[in-house]
Amino acid sequence: MIFSITYKNVEVREPVEVEAGKHTAKLGKLLKSYAPDLIKLHGVLAKLPRKEEFTFVLNLTLPTGSMHCTGKASDVRSSLKLAFTELETQIKKHKDHLRHDYSWKRKRPRTEALA
Repeated sequence: MIFSITYKNVEVREPVEVEAGKHTAKLGKLLKSYAPDLIKLHGVLAKLPRKEEFTFVLNLTLPTGSMHCTGKASDVRSSLKLAFTELETQIKKHKDHLRHDYSWKRKRPRTEALA
């Protein structure tokens, strides 16, 4: 996985990279079916100048599509966590769509109708 972070108006870098490393390892487990050199993840961490709010934007590019998500919070860790959890749900939905899981869903028989 090719991972890069761009910082805008932010001086704190080491804790961000450590936290992002944990989340990218988790994403690596979800994306192990793809070749590692074809996965590109780009993040932008920005501090809004008028508010005490951090925005973390993630763009994930896969061979089968691309995903975009945003996390806004009052501190850096929370914004990272929000963005990465949103990206994980998007990846799971994308993989389900590629597998056509929606067409394999079967309805359960009703036990009340038999009685």
